[in-house]
Amino acid sequence: MRTASDAQTWNGPMREKNQCIARTEQFLLCTNDGISVFFSSISDLSFLTTLLILGAFITYRDSPIVRANNRSLSFLLLVSIKLSFLSVFLFLGRPVDITCMLRIITFGITFSIAVSSLLAKTIMVCVAFKATKPGSSWRKWLGVKLSNSVVLFCSSIQIIICMTWLAISPPFQELDIHTSPGTIIIQCNEGSAIGFYSVIGYMGLLAAVSFVLAFLARSLPDSFNEAKYITFSMLLFCSVWITMIPAYLSTKGKNTVCVEIFAILTSSAGLLASIFLPKCYVILLRPEMNTKSHLLGNRT
Repeated sequence: MRTASDAQTWNGPMREKNQCIARTEQFLLCTNDGISVFFSSISDLSFLTTLLILGAFITYRDSPIVRANNRSLSFLLLVSIKLSFLSVFLFLGRPVDITCMLRIITFGITFSIAVSSLLAKTIMVCVAFKATKPGSSWRKWLGVKLSNSVVLFCSSIQIIICMTWLAISPPFQELDIHTSPGTIIIQCNEGSAIGFYSVIGYMGLLAAVSFVLAFLARSLPDSFNEAKYITFSMLLFCSVWITMIPAYLSTKGKNTVCVEIFAILTSSAGLLASIFLPKCYVILLRPEMNTKSHLLGNRT
């Protein structure tokens, strides 16, 4: 049952004091909305593409190109990208408190795992190059322990940031009746702006560190080196989210949600295409290049 204050929110000014004019609700519908159907279709297609790539990597897990690029990190990266695509569906439909809390936090954690995996890959390339030198003490750092530690440490910081945000001032449903007369904009209020920008900022920090290390490692003489692909993907991620912030601040309601979804889809798809499409090309279309002798022969 709605109270008198609810009536003021959900209904416009009374005409002759004896009737109410219903306001129109505005939010991004799950269905019957062209832009929602477009975003959900892109998310579904991207998810299925990621699933197919993961299947190809599992099928050819013992091939040189998969083994050489730390297959466990590749599997983790693909799973986190899949979850990033699925997180788009939390942005569709009528916002409620629980979906408001899960939106950015879900994407923030899953994408931080993805970027942490890339950071670990880059670090392992640098360590492997250092370890090839005679008498190098870097050899003790080779192995899964270092890469797993990097992913766990970097992801844990994002989880702590998200949990702190939820504990102090979590996002919640907000009814905006002032921006557009006659319309109730149902949207998510981030609660603590510091919490929101801390999640985004930490992803940006991870991406920046990965970009710098990958840029420095791009010319290392290793035919298994993914650094140039990581450099491009992190540059794309930073460009998308730097552009997204002004657009996010200048929009309201479902337009804000569209900006967030676009940023998520673009950055996730950029990561998928940059890192995995070149490998899929070799695995599926150029199997003669997927040999140890061919890869070692390309070293300079």
